[in-house]
Parts: sequence; C-alpha cells; structure tokens
Amino acid sequence: MLDPKIVREEYAHVKDAMNSRNYPLNFLEKYAQADQDWRQLQQEVDRLKNEQKLLTPKGKPDPEILETLKKKSDEIKEKNDTLLILEDAVKTAALYIPNIPKPETPLGKSEDDNQVVRMVGEIPAFSFTPKPHEEIGVTRGLLEFEKATQITGARFAIYKNNGARLERALINFMLDKQRENGYTEILPPVIVRSQSLQGTGQLPKFADDLFKLEGTDYWLSPTAEVQLTNLYQDSIIPEDELPIKITAYTPCFRKEAGSHGKDMKGLIRLHQFNKVELVQFETPENSDAGLATLLASAESVLQALKLPYRVVSLCTGDIGFSSAKTYDLEVWFPSQNNYREISSCSHFTDFQSRRAMIRYRRNADGKVAYLHTLNGSGVAVGRTFAAILENYQNQDGSINVPEVLQPYLRETLI
Repeated sequence: MLDPKIVREEYAHVKDAMNSRNYPLNFLEKYAQADQDWRQLQQEVDRLKNEQKLLTPKGKPDPEILETLKKKSDEIKEKNDTLLILEDAVKTAALYIPNIPKPETPLGKSEDDNQVVRMVGEIPAFSFTPKPHEEIGVTRGLLEFEKATQITGARFAIYKNNGARLERALINFMLDKQRENGYTEILPPVIVRSQSLQGTGQLPKFADDLFKLEGTDYWLSPTAEVQLTNLYQDSIIPEDELPIKITAYTPCFRKEAGSHGKDMKGLIRLHQFNKVELVQFETPENSDAGLATLLASAESVLQALKLPYRVVSLCTGDIGFSSAKTYDLEVWFPSQNNYREISSCSHFTDFQSRRAMIRYRRNADGKVAYLHTLNGSGVAVGRTFAAILENYQNQDGSINVPEVLQPYLRETLI
C-alpha cells in the first residue's frame, strides 16, 4: 500500500499518478476522506483525554467533578468505537489503491503504448509454413488437450511421454540457471491464505481471478511471488543480509477472468501452469540496480535456450496493480508471427513491504525502514515449452532439442 504521508502531503501528485494508470479516482477519494475523518476524530479523542486528565483531582473528588468525568469517559468511549470503525475503513480503502508509477515508466493508456527496449536473437527462417505448438504437440504425442478437458475442463493440458520429460527438463534447467545467478532455491506450499495474498496485492482487488478452497481461508496460489515474498512477512531484516534473492518452482492457478475467447488453444492461457519465480529484497538505494539484475537473470534463460525475444517497458496504463515499473520479456512465436509475453519483471518499491510488514534495520543509524521488493518470472515453463516447439520445429514435425537441455533429456531430437 502507499505511504499515508505521501497521500496526505502530495495528494495532487498521487491523483495524477492514478490518472496516468487510468485508475478510477473514487478509490483514492474514498481513502482520503476516510483518512481525514479518522485523523480529525483522533484529534478530538486526544483533546477529550487531555481534558479528562486535567479534570482528574489529586485528592477526594467533588461529586460534580465526578459527574463531569463520567460524561467525558462515556463520550471518549463512544468516539473510540467510531474511531475503530473509521480506522478499519481507512485500512480497507488503502488496499484498493495501486502503486505510484516510477518517473521513468512510460506514460500510456494501454499495451499499445508500451515501449520496446531491445530485441535479442535472430528470428528463425523456415522453408515451410511453421505450425502452432498445440498442433505439433498433439501430432508428436507430447500434449493431450481433449482428455484434460474430460478430466477437468477447458484450459487444462496433459503432457505425455517426451512432452512430460521436456517440461520437467525445463523446470530443472531454470532452477539450476537461477542458482548459478545467485538465487537460493525454495520449495513452498502451493496453498496460501488471504493474508499472504493481501500482502502481495492479489487481494482484495483480484479475488475473482483466484481459486478459493470452499469453507476455508485457503487459496490456490496464482504465482510463487506470494509465497516467496511472504516468507519475510512481519520481519525486520538486518541490512547486512540484503539483498536476498530467492527462486521457486511451483504450479500456479488462475481463473483467467475476463479472458474468455482469448488463446483458447494451446498452452498460452491455462488455468494451471508451471512457473519458476524470482523474488528479490533490496534497500531503496539499490533497488533500481536490483531490477536490472533480476531482468538479466530472467533473460539468461531465454539466451541459453537461444530463443528470440524482446524486452518491453510497460506504460503506466498497462503495469500491474502493485508495480511501479515493469519490463516484460516477450518470446517469438513463428506460427503467430508475433512476440508473446513469457516473463514480467517488476519493481514494487515499498508497496508490498508495507502491506506485508517487511522491514530492514539500517546499518547507518539502526532505524527500521521498509525495504523494496522485486519479482519476475524466470520464466513461465509452459510458454517456454510452446516457444521451443515452434522455434525448433522441423518440416517432418520433429523438434530439435536446445543444446542446454540435452543433458537433461539425453535426447537431441524429439
């Protein structure tokens, strides 16, 4: 959540930030009004308590004074009850306000205003018309969609034979690569509670896109960003331990609300998918450099696999709710003659750390401050699987195995 001091003292700036994100101002206005009402009532309660203290006699109390003190006490209790209601309203309203974009985030209204930073790798030239990954996968016996629909429903997939092995090889390769990049590997639960989702910004705003376990406070995690970030909730970390760099493979679960009719075929938009996640904790002074490090770590996977991709800086109208700055990595899909997102690398400033109460103790003065969190996919496994099938396909339908995956698969051709 935002620093309340910034909203109070720089309201016009925060309002401009919300406008740049195309975010409804009513959430900000509701928060600001609730905060003002709460602070005014708090001042009134403090005044009444001070008057009560001054009226309290040191000796035997006069009956008239006692009656006045009782009235003051009743009034304070009544206002305290209202104060608690207002405080809860302030906290709830604050959860619906997105982060303020960093100054270097491009201004824009939609993905059409995103800026391509660089393009990496050569787009493959085919002497035949390249096929989409879902067709290759089914034809080669690597993927099964119909039976997944029978078992569970639409937007699920079954990986078979060398398809299952390729998915597993990618997970192992990605984790090994990120360990080389200095990340500590974690294997967390895939079920999380509401508090953890609130800490990273998925709740309460995006509950409709999540799977909840009925009758419990448990949810299927939409991304390991939730688990990795909340490893340090309610913590104070010594500055000497920063930066912290952690990675995890998990299955992820999303309803894909609002995406009906989009990417219905293949592996691009499933309800369940595998992902290797990267999370970093940085001091505010080092967090911009930390984002560059995290981005390079995600890119290293695509570079090792020799997949053509581009880096895109998302505009203010397209960045995520919790993000202040985001780079997307988009990998080339020959069948679509286009790039598709495979990783988002985001700088959250202190937005998540305020929600999850993650702080650090500064070496210079011993004071406690909110640190900065960063996260990115390193990368989405299913989309990488799909990109390999398309970019490494041969005319006869076989797929060349990328060199870095050959030790894992012990195959050169699928």
